[in-house]
Amino acid sequence: MTILRLAFVALAAAFLATTAATVSAQTIQVNKENRTIAITATDKVLVLADVATLHIGFIAYGPDSDSAYAAGSRASNAIVKALTSAGIPNDSIGSENQNVSPVQEYQIDKLTPAEKAQRKFQVTQSWTVRTNANDAAKVLDLAVKAGANQSGQIDWSLKDENAPQSEAAAKALQRARVVAEEMAKGLNAKLGTLLYASNETQAEPPRPLMRAGVAGMAMDQKVAPLAINPRQIEKTATVYAVFAIE
Repeated sequence: MTILRLAFVALAAAFLATTAATVSAQTIQVNKENRTIAITATDKVLVLADVATLHIGFIAYGPDSDSAYAAGSRASNAIVKALTSAGIPNDSIGSENQNVSPVQEYQIDKLTPAEKAQRKFQVTQSWTVRTNANDAAKVLDLAVKAGANQSGQIDWSLKDENAPQSEAAAKALQRARVVAEEMAKGLNAKLGTLLYASNETQAEPPRPLMRAGVAGMAMDQKVAPLAINPRQIEKTATVYAVFAIE
């Protein structure tokens, strides 16, 4: 939505028009020798994400701490080996969390006594894997089939955050100019030069993130990867612009 503010003075008295970006402390002097129109305009661009950060992990169980740790070690190394063997650089794989702990009774209260005996301890571990957005499904598939049974969350981002932000600001400034021209016409005046402009980046709304669990430590290698498409990322900018009118 475009917010309009008009400062037009025909009298000799002068006053200050404070900009929307108050942190700059810059003011525009408004008087009959310097007649102005001030506009605040917002616009946005949508850009397809080109970077995916996957959250992958596993949970392994054992009848005692040593057995659980051994199972976790096998799963951990199998997952990382599958990723690096597929050409994913080590510096794109970051450890996120790892833990060895007893299993709480409420977690296994519905299991049979035999199953409970095999799940006295658990090992969990997770990583983040940064890759090209178009490879997200393939990387997730590799990890899950290697034993990453607690995986699925993907954070989408851009390699270049500045370009779309600049584009949004340019669109907002153009919108401000168009509106200012219409207002100038209503005053039987002509829009003059741009005297001042500021850009305020808008905070992006929080997006729900989902972590999916895949049951079992072994997956059928013939199963196709999940259908995953990169998400569009919205960049918004608000511009405060002051134009002279003639």
